Amino acid sequence: MQRPLGLAVFLSLGVAGCATGPDYKAPLSADLGVPASYAGRQAAPLAEAELANWWTRFGDPALNALVEQAVAANLDIAQAEARLRQAREASVQAGAGLLPSLGASAGGGRNFNSSSGDNNSFSLGLDASWQADLFGGTRRGVEAARADEAASRYSLASVRVAIVAEVVTNYIQLRLAQEQLRIAGANVGHQRENRNIAGWRVQAGLVSSLDEQQARVQLAQTEASIPAIEGNLAGALNRLAVLTGQAPGAATQALEAPAPIPEPPAGISAGIPADTLRQRPDVLGAERSLAAATARIGVAEAQLLPSLGISGNIGTSALRPGGLFDIVTGALFASLGQTIFDGGARRSQMRSQQAAVDGAFASYRQTVLGALEDVENALVAGQAAERRTGQFAEAADAANNSALLARLQYQSGLTDFQTLLTAEQSLLSASNSLAGSRAEEALAVVQLYNALGGGWQTMDGSGR
Repeated sequence: MQRPLGLAVFLSLGVAGCATGPDYKAPLSADLGVPASYAGRQAAPLAEAELANWWTRFGDPALNALVEQAVAANLDIAQAEARLRQAREASVQAGAGLLPSLGASAGGGRNFNSSSGDNNSFSLGLDASWQADLFGGTRRGVEAARADEAASRYSLASVRVAIVAEVVTNYIQLRLAQEQLRIAGANVGHQRENRNIAGWRVQAGLVSSLDEQQARVQLAQTEASIPAIEGNLAGALNRLAVLTGQAPGAATQALEAPAPIPEPPAGISAGIPADTLRQRPDVLGAERSLAAATARIGVAEAQLLPSLGISGNIGTSALRPGGLFDIVTGALFASLGQTIFDGGARRSQMRSQQAAVDGAFASYRQTVLGALEDVENALVAGQAAERRTGQFAEAADAANNSALLARLQYQSGLTDFQTLLTAEQSLLSASNSLAGSRAEEALAVVQLYNALGGGWQTMDGSGR
């Protein structure tokens, strides 16, 4: 027994450095279709510190506090953290397969015999077993589990990136709704004054009642827009409460006080090198998922090869505790197994895993290309919003001057009410367009930083 057992141990040690399946190599950028830069633009990569806390560049303390609260209390982040802890324990469990298992037993009892009398019995035992990783299948399993753990961490980071972006987005929409309410309120004030003036002129016989009715229509339409804006405001407040892990209502009362739409930060690079996408956690997670799928080819391939198991036990028994170690017995066994026929199940598992690798590579590439698309769209949206803001600002200034002049002329009887009505409608439209464009400019910045994967770079081991 000693020679076969020694040979088995020798063989297991001899192949310990081998592992079935392919060794993973990360795909090159060219294989993923990643260009050196986007659309011919060149720029230095954004600093990690800028990406990590990008929302602070808006210079809004209320927004900073909201993001910090969401990172600490958001329930989607809490769920992702739980999944990461599960993945870490799966890595521990996979690594345990490389080590032997030990078990101990102890027993005691009293035997009753009418002829020989009663006596006690005691026993101690120790069992050990080890499944030799002859062809590296277990090691490939550990490799896959660790890659899964990394993918779970990047999944958590992706959730955090998305939550931060959603908080900032809803905050901007909240401030936009407050600005729209301010604009509507100011226009309602002017339109009430216009209605009163039209009523006085009708009573004086200077104009027909058509002026007064048109003034009433204009006022009612503007007032009718207010409830919808208030609904948007309430929706943004409620969403911010949930994003920060709180019930809607009292949690966001401090945000109900009107404040300006956050000013977008200046100085963001006009072009982002493709290497910056290495910051995106979904891209990093897709790459780790590909690594895990590749490692599992080795796990499946190892099932086709022989397995070696070694086990042993030591035990003793006695009629009294003091005699337990007088006689100690033990045994050592080795077993070699090989599946001869399983209907092709194991080979099918290996082919299935190879297909999983192909799917993981396609998913990785799709994630990278989608990330490129996101950045391109964000850059274009930011540039377009910036141009529109300048144009709407000029339009709003002109519309305001025109409305002031039209009011004065109507009061003096120098123009008709239709001219005033058109000027007031132009002012309301231009003011809302300017507010919307300013919000879009800020939202484009959110879109860009979200596309670049900003907001997770300072995440610690727990995900916070």
